[in-house]
Amino acid sequence: MNNVFRSFGHYGRRLARADDRGAGIMMRYALSLLGLLLLAPGASLILSGCASNLATGERHLNLISESQEIEMGKEADGQVIASLGLYPDSALQRYVQELGTKLARNSERPNLPWTFHVVDDPVVNAFALPGGFISVTRGLMVYMMNEAELSSVIAHEIGHVTAQHSVYRMSEQQLTQIGLAGGMMIKPELQRYSELVNAGLGVLYLKYSRDDESQADHLGLRYMIRAGYDAREMIEVFDMLGRVSQGSGTGRAPEWLATHPNPENRSGRIQKEIDTLAINLGTLAVNQNGYLRLIDGVVFGQNPREGFFRDNHFYHPELEFELAFPSDWQTVNQKDAVVAASPNQDAIIQISMAKASSAGDAARSFFQQEGLTAEREETSTINGLHTVSAQFRAQSEQQVLRGRASFVELEGNTYQLLGYTGEQLWPKYQDVITGAMRDFRRLTDPSILRMQPMRLAIITVSQRVSLEQLARQERSPVLLETLAIINQTEANAQFNAGDRVKIVNGEEIVSRMGY
Repeated sequence: MNNVFRSFGHYGRRLARADDRGAGIMMRYALSLLGLLLLAPGASLILSGCASNLATGERHLNLISESQEIEMGKEADGQVIASLGLYPDSALQRYVQELGTKLARNSERPNLPWTFHVVDDPVVNAFALPGGFISVTRGLMVYMMNEAELSSVIAHEIGHVTAQHSVYRMSEQQLTQIGLAGGMMIKPELQRYSELVNAGLGVLYLKYSRDDESQADHLGLRYMIRAGYDAREMIEVFDMLGRVSQGSGTGRAPEWLATHPNPENRSGRIQKEIDTLAINLGTLAVNQNGYLRLIDGVVFGQNPREGFFRDNHFYHPELEFELAFPSDWQTVNQKDAVVAASPNQDAIIQISMAKASSAGDAARSFFQQEGLTAEREETSTINGLHTVSAQFRAQSEQQVLRGRASFVELEGNTYQLLGYTGEQLWPKYQDVITGAMRDFRRLTDPSILRMQPMRLAIITVSQRVSLEQLARQERSPVLLETLAIINQTEANAQFNAGDRVKIVNGEEIVSRMGY
């Protein structure tokens, strides 16, 4: 691949493939797909034959060695962190790593390099990468009521790794694509999976069957009991996820449910397993108070300090800039870029931070890339900001891209504004792309510059009180039903003196998330 497309990121590489034009562009968590589908650079698949899985006892054809599985997961884990970011709370990160390690130690693959993160995302989600790299979102954590509940989710993800579900699915797809040849060295190509590239992190679960999910539930139950946690709390998680999936004023259904079995079905099946256990579950740990102390103050919902959309107008209070994207384009705000895709998914506008210290240096670095030909550079201003711009033509293996790049200086930072499409479509999109770039400006609205995220607050009530009364007293900006779900209770719930209750404080952001 030509060097120029490294600067365009994942979206440019996707657009550069002529056979992918109709597949759509992954508008969220794009890089995580690589962890499921690509081997580390230079790696090749090794025919390992059929082997019995230690966790399940089942025999599967496995074309991927454990060392390759680990390298695959490690590579993808770094990309996920770069794309989503880690939640900036060292105590919370340490807690999840220790909890995950405790659970994994009780699995059939204790010697994997188990790594557990809290990623800075408001969506209710958890996911596992091959080799033992597992993430939960801060969005998931605020919906959990205790450590046992969180352990059930993490243990489920550990089950996917110990059962090697993604590894087996990849092995099966290799056979589907090229057939089996003894001793053949195989290397997968990303384009074989282009039909999956529009599903966000949920794509990780598209590789799992419903039987895989049921198996991960079963293994998760095993691991949490071995680690000393009350397995009945897994049922509470299913109930909560079911309520969120109904969309009762809480926004999107959790990604964790996107391809998982119906929560009610899972709940009934796990309850039957629990009923057969010859153990006193009342002696096992729940750890509610300690868990609630830990999540007190966690950001709830979207964090406006990291940028947000109102319709297709993007604001970034921390970096003090704003820009209006075309009204009918799809948009997404990631840690490393803000991206908009045309309705037909055939043109991109992207804002990212340039590594150079000045617009001139950034422009020279970009326009001198191999495979790129730039027209005459223009030094000018955009809304009073020093800017260096030029149109360009870039040749890839599959097609020619045409576009425009502008480098803008603001408050000691240099921003790369990049818009591009296929050469034949450039006349159609040129004015739209150029117009959007020219809207980049300094953010001056004081009400937006001051915006802070909503946060979870744990309140110990001093007297009998209803959830509705608490919500009014605390001026909580979210719906009463949302408070009921995060407390795993009903909207008409009553609390007694000494009870601990989750409340959301702050100012709600009226925005479109851009998913």
